[in-house]
Parts: sequence; structure tokens; C-alpha cells
Amino acid sequence: MPFIHANDITIHYSDEGDTSAPAIVFSNSLGTDFRIWDAVIAQLNSLKLNTRFIRYDKRGHGLSDATPQPYSMDQHVDDLISLLDILNVKDAVLVGLSVGGMIVQGVYGKRPDLVRALVLSDTGHKIGEASMWNDRINAVNDGGIEVLETSILERWFSESYRKADNPDFLGYRNMLLRTPLDGYCGTSAALRDADYTEIAKSISIPTMLLVGSNDGSTPPEMMAITHELIANSRFEIIDGPGHLPCIEAPDETARLLLDFYKGL
Repeated sequence: MPFIHANDITIHYSDEGDTSAPAIVFSNSLGTDFRIWDAVIAQLNSLKLNTRFIRYDKRGHGLSDATPQPYSMDQHVDDLISLLDILNVKDAVLVGLSVGGMIVQGVYGKRPDLVRALVLSDTGHKIGEASMWNDRINAVNDGGIEVLETSILERWFSESYRKADNPDFLGYRNMLLRTPLDGYCGTSAALRDADYTEIAKSISIPTMLLVGSNDGSTPPEMMAITHELIANSRFEIIDGPGHLPCIEAPDETARLLLDFYKGL
């Protein structure tokens, strides 16, 4: 389990493949750690691509430091920039899910030299309104993530996946509930305050947007607006999954990612 000191915090990360090969970098969603990409990476690795795969636990998640809340999106962006600089990564394909999708847009806005292309999964240029995030932050700080567990999981996963006899669903529920409060609420504050409309309009590199058809957090109609902001972007709806298609539909997610990657 490699750790690194970047942007004044300890970051837990994974770096697989030839370090001289082109890199694909994955940034995960609120309330999860980098294991959500396991099945997608396994699919891509099975194809014996000459590719470097980098994943990391963002601030306040997984085994990375959970600094006191609130956080800003700039902190998350600078964390990833610092990690990539230390690992000597440039010209990478950045894949971001939910808040991870905003983080990678922010990296493009600050350091376009690091970014060859973007894959934005179940995200947007702006996610939610301030009142929603404030209500969520207050509820979780007062009663823990458990108070919002049901509503979060309904947005994350399709009804067919949310079964008591599905051990994977129960495992990802555990992942959510074990997220540090500072990490969850701190990142919620970052989402509350971030608006990347102008960055989205400025994106001029190859970009693909993916979304699960049953996403209850950033539904297809919301992502379509971001798609319209990004010139010449590609938009794909994956039939079936909710907010985390990398978990519910890893094969299709990997197929679309590979198709996009080969076209670069």
C-alpha cells in the first residue's frame, strides 16, 4: 500500500504498470475510495495494454489524511496536481467520477500540461445547490452518515443492485458509512462552493462524458447540459446503473473507456 506526502497531506495511492507508459488517472466519488475502480482496471489489465494506471484516495477518504472540514475544490485539485507532479506524470487521461469529475476539470483549468484527455463520469460543471449541500452537511455532522444512508444508496445504485443478498452492495454500503465525517462534510462543502461552468466552456481536448441511466445524483439530463458546454465532447448513457457505473457496469464502462482511449 504506497503512501506519499503531497500538498501537505499523506495520500494513499496505487500506481500500476510501466511508469514510462501513457497514464490513465482515476479520481473517485464522494463517500468512496479508489477500490471502486477495481473491476474496470481488471478489465483493462486483461487486455495487456501498455498503460500506467494511477488511482488515489482523495483528501478525507480511504487511507488518505482527513484534515478538518470544510474543504475547497482547489484543495482537492491541488492534491491531485501535487501527486501527479511527484509521480512525474504529464499528458495523462484523467477519469473522474462525481466530485472526481469536478477535480479533473479543475486540474485541466490549472495545469493543462498534465491532461491529454478527460473522461467525466456521472458529474457536471456544477453539482447541486448550496441549500442542499448545507442541509446534508448539517445532517451528517449532527447524526452521522447513517442518517442519509438510504437516500444516498438509492441515488448510487439501481433498485436491482440494492438487494440484501448482494454482498457487493453491502460492502459498498460499508465503504460509505466508514468515510470520515470530516472527509464527507468537507468535500460536500467543496462541491457546494464549486462552479466550473467557465472551465467546462474552455475545454478543448478530447472529452467523453458517461452517465448511468438511473443516476439519481447527476442524471443524464443534467450531464447533457455539461456536454453542451464542452465543445466536440462525446456523451454516452450506460443503460441500467445508478451513480456508480464503474461498480454496477464495469465491463461497459471499461469498453467505452477503451474505445475512447484508442481513438486518441
